[in-house]
Amino acid sequence: MFDTPFSLPQLGWSHFFQQQLSLEEWESTSPVRIMAVHRNSIDVAGKQGYWQAPMPGSWFTKDSEERPTVGDWLLLDSLTKQPLKILERKSLIRRRAAGIEAKVQLIAANIDTLFIVTSCNQDFNLSRLERYLLLALEAKVEPVLILTKADLHNDLTGYFEKARSIDPTLAIEAVNALDSHSTAPLFFWCDIAQTVALVGSSGVGKSTLINTLCGTAIQQTATIREDDAKGRHTTTSRSLHFIPNGGLLIDTPGLRELQLSACPNGMTSLYEDIEVLAQSCRFKNCHHTMNEVGCAVTAAVTSGDLSIRRLTNYLKILAEQERNAETIAERRRRDKNFSKLCRNVKTTHKKTKDGLWS
Repeated sequence: MFDTPFSLPQLGWSHFFQQQLSLEEWESTSPVRIMAVHRNSIDVAGKQGYWQAPMPGSWFTKDSEERPTVGDWLLLDSLTKQPLKILERKSLIRRRAAGIEAKVQLIAANIDTLFIVTSCNQDFNLSRLERYLLLALEAKVEPVLILTKADLHNDLTGYFEKARSIDPTLAIEAVNALDSHSTAPLFFWCDIAQTVALVGSSGVGKSTLINTLCGTAIQQTATIREDDAKGRHTTTSRSLHFIPNGGLLIDTPGLRELQLSACPNGMTSLYEDIEVLAQSCRFKNCHHTMNEVGCAVTAAVTSGDLSIRRLTNYLKILAEQERNAETIAERRRRDKNFSKLCRNVKTTHKKTKDGLWS
């Protein structure tokens, strides 16, 4: 445990969290912010300093979205220091976990801005960028595109134009992640008590950017393969760090696969142009494929007003959302049935033990 105390505003505390506490809770509990999550414990920071607390066993039985993640605010019993409850989140970045099981993986909570980090090489991909934007839009946090390795190019106009073809209002910053002068404009989003999370593929320079903004080597870094610009995982867990000017940064492992959990609001916002066009289709159940009669969406592709790449990605994500929603519903139904079976078995065992049944 580190005895250096932190003020709650320094950790990002605001009226949003304050209003969730009753007078009794304010007097008998201690709010702390989760700085890192391990297998059986969590790192927390608060008025008593920075320390590691055990993870209550009951949390492992909760749904994934009810478990703690980096950035969460947690109430501890002031006397025992035992975790009591997680406060309602102001924002939550999440994705569908990789693998065949339908599980939601939490990335970060209570963030104000999402830095979407990509590099000026083969990693730059518009379809992947749209997926990252959906994460931010669904969570109602401000997305900022960070183009790293900008020092390797004389003209970045093409990258800016391609990114703004997705969203003309998207904030974009091109930086050399190793140069503190180049990254200085990013402090605009890293003001006092503001929390920023970084997402992106392995090798785009997230860890290097963290080290430069924090002014010290916090995260391990590694080079990429020059032939295909593929990076190696150097960050293996999510963690929250302090910036000298008062902001907070959450680093995350590189995402080689980004499957989205349900994000209907993000889809409506990011693909507003396609959904407006769809209202003019001849049939309400139009699937927007090239062989459908009277499809206003594919007509826009034919006329050049809509790119086939954008429509393809839209349809792909829609299908993925529907498939994942069905799978998650099936898993929850299975878990519910299993829990009911366990209760019945326990009831039967107790009655047998008490001699009620012979």
